[in-house]
Amino acid sequence: MKEERYFYVPEAATQGELPADEAVHAVRVLRLGQGDAMMLMDGRGTFFRAEVVEATPKRCSYVVKEMLPQQRQWAGRVHLAIAPTKLMDRMEWLVEKATEIGFDELSLLHTQFSERLSVKLPRLEKIAVAAMKQSRKAWLPVLNDMADFRKFLARHATGRRYIAHCYDEVERTDLFDELQKGDDGEDALVLIGPEGDFSIDEVRMAVEAGYVPVTLGKSRLRTETAGLAAVMMMQLAKKSR
Repeated sequence: MKEERYFYVPEAATQGELPADEAVHAVRVLRLGQGDAMMLMDGRGTFFRAEVVEATPKRCSYVVKEMLPQQRQWAGRVHLAIAPTKLMDRMEWLVEKATEIGFDELSLLHTQFSERLSVKLPRLEKIAVAAMKQSRKAWLPVLNDMADFRKFLARHATGRRYIAHCYDEVERTDLFDELQKGDDGEDALVLIGPEGDFSIDEVRMAVEAGYVPVTLGKSRLRTETAGLAAVMMMQLAKKSR
């Protein structure tokens, strides 16, 4: 049986034609032609069973045969905010794997000990799209550009919020245990610091703003590993039942 091919089309229900890069892949690489079946995903929760109407070297038009709304695999929004690493390949790995696992939003933080002050979001967005298609996820995570730590705290003042850190002087509880205390439908946000951790002042600032200080376990994790562990814990704790 021929494997179904998935393509990302943000306005799949009304667009009628694959985006340029997806069209080139469909026609030149996969050699799809008139009458061939394909699956489209809009990144907002719906798959579409479609059929190729016309295929040229640079264009591929289609007709939608069936809309397939998907059910979320987890309840509430899963949001990770993290200070990006100096080496971007680690952040790219995180975006890829977190998208495969499933989450809703990634925010990048500028903290006192940040090693990187800017990122190229288009590159990360391409990686997220590829991971979404590969893992057959119906939702594309929102990727937010760098934000100052203080301003970020001020913008996110509701929901279940956590800050992971390594300071013994600020008491911490286990993140997974904390997540299981809340209702399934509640949103969850976890902050992860840079390789040098948040500053102690930033931790105290977050706690004063209502964030719960947490630990991800007994091991000392790299930033990107900590971020992925947090996503996995949020996803598991908020699985739809």
